[in-house]
Amino acid sequence: MALTPKQRAFVAAVKGGASNKDAAIVAGYAASSASVAGSRLAKHPNVMAALAQTGINKIVKPSMAKASAPKEPESAPDEPEEAGFDLAQALRHSDPKDFLLAVMNDFGSDAKLRVDAAKALMPFVHSRKGEAGKKDSAKEAAEKAATGRFGVRQPPKLTALKGGK
Repeated sequence: MALTPKQRAFVAAVKGGASNKDAAIVAGYAASSASVAGSRLAKHPNVMAALAQTGINKIVKPSMAKASAPKEPESAPDEPEEAGFDLAQALRHSDPKDFLLAVMNDFGSDAKLRVDAAKALMPFVHSRKGEAGKKDSAKEAAEKAATGRFGVRQPPKLTALKGGK
């Protein structure tokens, strides 16, 4: 169950007693679309599971919410949010490629973080089909044309006659 940062903020706001709309605004959604976003988030399976773990079974509808401003999430704003990887591990690697390989192969990291590391590594491992320069592609085309029936042939072998025969 991997929640996005906005989904985590939504769950924290709902735990604090905010309505769906108010929790969506606290999570960072636009006020004009917060009602729709709150409804959509309330129906999301991962959000529902996170709310069920906290003991909240029923999500407050906007009509049932208090008219007061929404409560802030329980986590203090000065607490750093979990980065998803160990900072000490990041500092151990002097090469960014090695660090990305370590993140990609770390099963303890968030799946989205691992996929992003794999995407960043792709250009290092596999070149794109059209990345060869003009000279390289011209050389490959010449080599391809030089093979086959009409390619460059070997010159005839000349043997020198010994003894004037």
